[in-house]
Amino acid sequence: MEKLKARWGIHSNIQIILIFIVFAINGSFAAWVAEPVTSYLGISKTLTNGFIYWPLRIILIFPIYQLTLPIVGFLFGQFKFFWNFEKKFLSRIGLGFLFKKEK
Repeated sequence: MEKLKARWGIHSNIQIILIFIVFAINGSFAAWVAEPVTSYLGISKTLTNGFIYWPLRIILIFPIYQLTLPIVGFLFGQFKFFWNFEKKFLSRIGLGFLFKKEK
């Protein structure tokens, strides 16, 4: 636990517990939000082949998760951590240009 706290720059056990709670809640929330979005797009489990439905749903969950993570983090007082986490993650997958400041 101490290695994780040092890596993330966290100082208290309460903060790490809150971060784990945010990850858990946001994962469930993103999956829950994906259901009405897939329905709106006309993609349903009953009408779409599972080999098409599940990859599309997972692809849809990814941006929902990324967008809602800082919001849920904010609700738990951890916005700064999750904002920095998002910037680092999106930079690693090649989307870091979204956060570059113009001089």
